[in-house]
Amino acid sequence: MHRRRKVRFIVTQATAFRLNVPFIKELGVEFISAADGRSMVALNLEPWHLNSWNVAHGGVIMSLLDVAMAVAGRSLNANAGGGVTVEMKTSFLQPANAGTRLLVSGFAYHRSMTMAFCEGEVRDTHERLIAKAMGTFKYLKSGAVADR
Repeated sequence: MHRRRKVRFIVTQATAFRLNVPFIKELGVEFISAADGRSMVALNLEPWHLNSWNVAHGGVIMSLLDVAMAVAGRSLNANAGGGVTVEMKTSFLQPANAGTRLLVSGFAYHRSMTMAFCEGEVRDTHERLIAKAMGTFKYLKSGAVADR
């Protein structure tokens, strides 16, 4: 039987992390910092984050990269109501082992009026590079809802 786990959700900069994303909260993502086109999030790998090989599931890694890059891009536009991922490419370099802490950095290397172009990387507690990604994010106007 699956027990509901205690979720750790730390917000350190209200403007960058003001949106409520239940999936990210449920994963247990910690928001560490976001400013000037850079962000940092973290996750302690728990058993429910793992695949059948006892390493981090690729979807967990991609979710961390997605949120880190989106937050980095959003930190450059305080007026944005949020953002949506337009595209994302991820390279998995080595497995993230059970029980480790993942640190995920995001960097917005270019911004237009409506888009942010970002990159991100995942490292474990031993500074091993686990994965890298690039992504494009569209800013949404405050109060706007993405087309469904």
